[in-house]
Amino acid sequence: MKVFRSIDEFAASGKDRNVVTTGTFDGVHLGHRTILERVGSIAKTKNTESVLLTFHPHPREVLFPDSAKMFFLTTLEEREELLEKSGIQNLIIHQFTKELSQVSAIDYVKDIIVAKLKTETLVIGHDHHFGNGRKGSIKELEEWGPIYNFNVEEMPPLKFGDIAISSSKIRNALQSDDLQMANTYLGYHFFIHAKVIHGMKLGSTKLGYPTANLEIDFQNKIVPSDGIYAVYINVGDRKYKGMMSIGTNPTIANKGRSMEVNIFDFNQDIYGKTVKVSFFKKIRNEEKFGNLDELKAALDRDKEVCLEIL
Repeated sequence: MKVFRSIDEFAASGKDRNVVTTGTFDGVHLGHRTILERVGSIAKTKNTESVLLTFHPHPREVLFPDSAKMFFLTTLEEREELLEKSGIQNLIIHQFTKELSQVSAIDYVKDIIVAKLKTETLVIGHDHHFGNGRKGSIKELEEWGPIYNFNVEEMPPLKFGDIAISSSKIRNALQSDDLQMANTYLGYHFFIHAKVIHGMKLGSTKLGYPTANLEIDFQNKIVPSDGIYAVYINVGDRKYKGMMSIGTNPTIANKGRSMEVNIFDFNQDIYGKTVKVSFFKKIRNEEKFGNLDELKAALDRDKEVCLEIL
């Protein structure tokens, strides 16, 4: 996959007759991958290339900076990682600005979709809107396509049962303690990338369960609800089983909120390194125990459960 950091950089590459889609694609979930597969299929049939245009930061963060904080399923780097696996050939990550938001729908189509992206076919979701005031929609695209010589294909929503899959539904599922639904809609296990930092070291000195305390650099990254999880951990090119705790550690006074993972059959110094944690299943909610011995007994049970699940 070739990554371009602006629309103009892509235009300068000289690629012509492209099959294009555009959108945020947060999470690159099953619905997104249906669109990307269709883009790739058309491009192969027409012997041309597939292109995804996305914007960063999210338009809402630029246009409404004082509104409630937005959370995302993926960081920009994680989206790139997932899109690389999707088979899309060209990814354009263009900086979203207030000036860009003021471009009219028709000028967006003429100057960007047609003139710079050289679009032969535009594959778009049924609810996609664009241009100043989000006034452009599939209706306008179908009207302007014949005028500006590009085809338009509308993609219906991908449904799981009667529910249309969307990034917002997956975010809601994670925040409402439904990891199973989130993983089903994503088509993979939700994951985070986090840096290993120093903690109180109670896991190794008092409990017999050394943990890697984790810190996520991207403050807008969503995390699952508090509790204990069966997880997989990627350290470099190796994958391990483990269990993860998210929460306020109520049994231990003054410990504060943390994310920490116990990696099974692992004994390496990884302070300062970035690991990938994939959430397989939540096994219980966070609990307060009477003392550290009761907590250790619970961790013993948790490990057995996680090993059975994983």
